[in-house]
Amino acid sequence: MRYAPIPNSLFIKNRKKFTAQMKPKSIAVFNSNDIYPIGADSTLPFEQDRDLFYLSGADQEETILLLFPDALDPKHREVLFVRETNDHIAVWEGAKLSKEEATQTSGIQTIYWLTEFKKVFFDLMTEAEVIYFNTNEHYRQAVETQTREDRFIEKCKKDFPAHQWAKSNPILQEIRGIKEPEELELMQRACNITEKGFRRLLSFIRPGVWEHEIEAELLHEFVRNRSKGFAYQPIIAAGNNANVLHYVENNQECRDGDLILMDVAAEYANYSSDLTRTVPVNGRFTKRQRQVYEAVLRVKNEATAMLVPGTLWAEYHKECGKLMTSELLGLGLLDKADVQHQDPDWPAYKKYFMHGTSHHIGLNTHDYGALKTPMKANMVFTVEPGIYIPAEGMGVRLEDDVVIQETGAPYNLMKNIPIEVDEIEGLMAQK
Repeated sequence: MRYAPIPNSLFIKNRKKFTAQMKPKSIAVFNSNDIYPIGADSTLPFEQDRDLFYLSGADQEETILLLFPDALDPKHREVLFVRETNDHIAVWEGAKLSKEEATQTSGIQTIYWLTEFKKVFFDLMTEAEVIYFNTNEHYRQAVETQTREDRFIEKCKKDFPAHQWAKSNPILQEIRGIKEPEELELMQRACNITEKGFRRLLSFIRPGVWEHEIEAELLHEFVRNRSKGFAYQPIIAAGNNANVLHYVENNQECRDGDLILMDVAAEYANYSSDLTRTVPVNGRFTKRQRQVYEAVLRVKNEATAMLVPGTLWAEYHKECGKLMTSELLGLGLLDKADVQHQDPDWPAYKKYFMHGTSHHIGLNTHDYGALKTPMKANMVFTVEPGIYIPAEGMGVRLEDDVVIQETGAPYNLMKNIPIEVDEIEGLMAQK
């Protein structure tokens, strides 16, 4: 792995939090992701299942974690199954985790080769009454591919029809949403790498540069700082492209007088950062561009201040809508009649700001985390308001990642990344 070793104390804590909420005489199983084929002998780069990584730190394919707090034999209360390595694999792919390395990584003492899973699992299921299945219940999920986890669940239901079933996801939603200090350090590292990439761009962007050239500059900076690369597919949208919320073609020329919206960020150790900045291609905002930009910035700052313990996510978004409505009135994009006659289910401001303001972030860019209960300290949220004006050929979005504090204002993990108009113009002038 490119990233520095993570203390296994993090994964030990995470497992304790999970097992504390398991039912008596229950087993929980977590499978690694598949390696997905492209065609011929090509595959996509491997990405570990984030739940398995969260609970074990194991970052290789063909891995299974089993948790059974009530196992009669204490050595079977935590078991990690890993792919057995050999000289052939070592030559062609690189050596996989040894049993000793798997223990060092995860803090789990009992390590078996994956070939032993069927026998050990059957034996332990004779002691268990409940099995936790790890289904994906994220509110944005839209998975059509059958996963390794799906196949395991299907087989398990067939082989053990007398057992009760339970869901691991509600537990994970709760515990993954509140970050440990070690996780916040990893996320800060991802944000610091993102900062280096963004600062590199400010002296690079100019009329005539292409969007994909900006993408290449970022990738260079991210990888040289021990990141795998982008935490998500980068959006580098010049001019009217910014009005396509998920514009990812990144194949157009950046023209004089346009703004360029960049929703781009690095990962580090599987943890995401999520940044958006909008800058003028020629280094100077027009009067109108500055008005819109500063309106978005005011909404971002006021929305950030509302992220405190006890805040309800749904109510928070309603308040953000009120802030945006006020700014749009000031910009002349809405008038009082638009607001008076608005549809409550699709308020007037949605014409220019049609997405949400915040989401959990962590091991996933859109991370697990409770959304229907009050916010808690050490949850990490993005704050990303935007104003999109196709008629004027511009879109502005600004985004930072912030940590809710027990008391006081949220802590901005991206506080060192330039965002004020004067600072951006000053840095872009240093070409």
